Amino acid sequence: MDYALLHGTTQSPEGWAPLAEVLTGRGHRVGLVDFPVDQPGLSISDYAEIAAEQVGDRLVDPVVVAHSASGLLLPAVASALRASRLVWLAAYVPDPVDGRSLAEEIRTSQAEMFNPEWTSLPRSPTEDPAIAAYFLFHDGDLDALRRGLASLRKFYPAAAYTEAPALVPAVAPSTFVLPRHDRTLRPDWMRRSATERLGVEPIEIDGGHCPHVANPLTVANAIAF
Repeated sequence: MDYALLHGTTQSPEGWAPLAEVLTGRGHRVGLVDFPVDQPGLSISDYAEIAAEQVGDRLVDPVVVAHSASGLLLPAVASALRASRLVWLAAYVPDPVDGRSLAEEIRTSQAEMFNPEWTSLPRSPTEDPAIAAYFLFHDGDLDALRRGLASLRKFYPAAAYTEAPALVPAVAPSTFVLPRHDRTLRPDWMRRSATERLGVEPIEIDGGHCPHVANPLTVANAIAF
């Protein structure tokens, strides 16, 4: 099976290394998409084209896994890659009913979506290892913490945040993996997103916002199809 992995807004593709090691060890092919961090004006479709260019024909009908805010890009990327399945890993699911942009949803529903500690942060976790350790990597051992901190990188797709979202492809099923101890997105909000927006029951696992770093084996088992 082939997997394409989409990093979120606080990590580089290196954040996927622990999970990629498990998947390749099981005989799967893995592609890590590296979104540009210096072009905030790119649209959602631009990011989908970038993913398709990077993956090329190396992966066939991949399972596309999006972490955190890259869920905003997942529907378009999955369509571009002809995905066989979409996996939302502690990820934002676009609003399919009202068609609100992510920026609009944050303005109107921030308290429902996020841990209040997260929204009151004085700086990004990519700028403060202590903040990153508390919010992103609190559930792993020392080695996982080191790997997580080494992967920190800010990715802010500003224009995409203001776009009406792409629709989730109807031809490919979705799986939502929900870490119960997430300190950024609220677990209750993620549960509702999975059931109301995707029509699926989430697979709940122990762990924080970056379980692919702290618990890659658990995540690999959850996305084994």
